[in-house]
Amino acid sequence: MLATKVGRLLRAGAPPQSETFPDAPPLNPVFDFSYDGVMRSVEESVARLGIERIDILHIHDPDDHFAEALSEAYPALDRLRAEGTITAVGAGMNQAEMLARFAREANFDCFLLAGRYTLLDQVGLKELLPLCAERGIAIIAGGVFNSGILADPTPGTHYNYKAAPDELVQLAGRIKAVCERHGVSQKAAAIQFPLGHPAVQTVLTGCRSVDELNENVEAFQAPIPPAAWDELKADGLLVADAPVP
Repeated sequence: MLATKVGRLLRAGAPPQSETFPDAPPLNPVFDFSYDGVMRSVEESVARLGIERIDILHIHDPDDHFAEALSEAYPALDRLRAEGTITAVGAGMNQAEMLARFAREANFDCFLLAGRYTLLDQVGLKELLPLCAERGIAIIAGGVFNSGILADPTPGTHYNYKAAPDELVQLAGRIKAVCERHGVSQKAAAIQFPLGHPAVQTVLTGCRSVDELNENVEAFQAPIPPAAWDELKADGLLVADAPVP
């Protein structure tokens, strides 16, 4: 299954928005959530990828562009879905609140929710996940390590793409200690936790090597005793009503 995103066009001469990848072409992203911009983005992606159709197309991080994303980007994706160019319409964000607005106002198939339904942050459980379960919108849970803090809760680690504050490092360390008391790795608990909710259909993990890929597979398959989840809830480290695998 192939998924990609719209909302940014790669253009020469545009000011850099962030660090670029090594050996990347001299192109920088320009935000564009207009109908025509989305269509151009899809045409260019299809040409670069050498394919004819896309499985999932996400509106990417429209935090400051909600009105345009809903009135222009979404109708473009809806048309592409009707024509069969794409199979599913999605949106990918690092927040749950705007995704809940999208769920109420348009016909989305899935959302990529990054970092907002994890062992460390269950804000997605308040509104978005129950709404998606009700409306049949699949959640793809990304960022389950919260930028690294749930993989290695030591000083200098990252949370939400920035250096993690000490209090969060300590909190993640408490989660790790509970997991270790029950003979499981914190990585396994972090990867498996989101799948306990019926709205979560997929957990998206990254890897930089074959070893990391194999480690993720092992973490998905590692048995986690119910007592581990019970202790995390008893210690206030998980929301009491969070469903667990």
